[in-house]
Amino acid sequence: MTTSAGVTEDGPTRVLVVDDVPDNVEILHARLASRGYEVVTATNGPEALEAVKVQAPHLILLDVMMPGMDGHEVTRRIKDDDSLPFIPIILVTALTETEDVVQGLESGADDHISKPYNFNELEARMRAMLRVKRLQDELDLKNRELEHANIRLKKLSVTDGLTELFNHRHVHEQLHDEWERSRRTGEPVGVAMIDLDKFKRINDTYGHPTGDVVLYETARIIKETAREIDMVGRYGGEEFIAILPNTDEQEAAAFAERVRAAVEEHLYRDGAVEIRMTTSCGVASSQASQADTPEELLKAADEALYEAKRSGRNRAVRATQVETPQPQA
Repeated sequence: MTTSAGVTEDGPTRVLVVDDVPDNVEILHARLASRGYEVVTATNGPEALEAVKVQAPHLILLDVMMPGMDGHEVTRRIKDDDSLPFIPIILVTALTETEDVVQGLESGADDHISKPYNFNELEARMRAMLRVKRLQDELDLKNRELEHANIRLKKLSVTDGLTELFNHRHVHEQLHDEWERSRRTGEPVGVAMIDLDKFKRINDTYGHPTGDVVLYETARIIKETAREIDMVGRYGGEEFIAILPNTDEQEAAAFAERVRAAVEEHLYRDGAVEIRMTTSCGVASSQASQADTPEELLKAADEALYEAKRSGRNRAVRATQVETPQPQA
């Protein structure tokens, strides 16, 4: 919807007029302002670039023949600036040779008009360029929306919906990546398996919504205990996993102990229901366990977790503390 030539439902159309001849600037300013355009002026290239930097116009009418920096150079600089939106540039020139027109278009200009020009023709070209800008702006908006949607989709594909931690599949991918990095650098990678003790009774006694509260709050505790470089995921059910880069077994056990203590101290609330929980943890490190694959490292941490459960729960056990059964003679 347009209320006058230079005014749309979004407000006045802002036009930057660039010309080193004051009379030309004054005439264009008066004619465009009378048609409802918001007019900004500049008398040379550097002024034009500064005006664009302060507030990008919707369209630029740019004289080609200016001392110092000509219109072609101004056009190139504006079009090469990726931080700017699409701004149509109409070159206004007294040069009518084909090679001059070609040079203007190759510099990035979107249209040209020769002096002396008819104002009705100039405004028709302006309207055409502004239609192109609206279409380009709509396309840019759709592309941004698509990019954001893809980012959200990517996040959903790697995230557990309840706890907002990484999901089982993505944790495995991260462990493999971290294992390869560990092999290249020689730095250890630690793994902590963390399981809520007697979680089934929570669902049986209070229902799954309360169980979901316990899972979510436990996830927050683990995430807050971890470092920024650590990768925390929901391994399945009430079991969580933390992948700890550049972490030996002692450091991994210290992390698990901090999680265990924080969970034990935390009071879970779901309405009037108040619950205390504990966790059992099993930790392993690539160097201490002498694992040859990421799967073997996971197995070592899982066996340590089983030992934590077997020996009384609410504790963290290292893989090297688990006795390996000796083969029968």
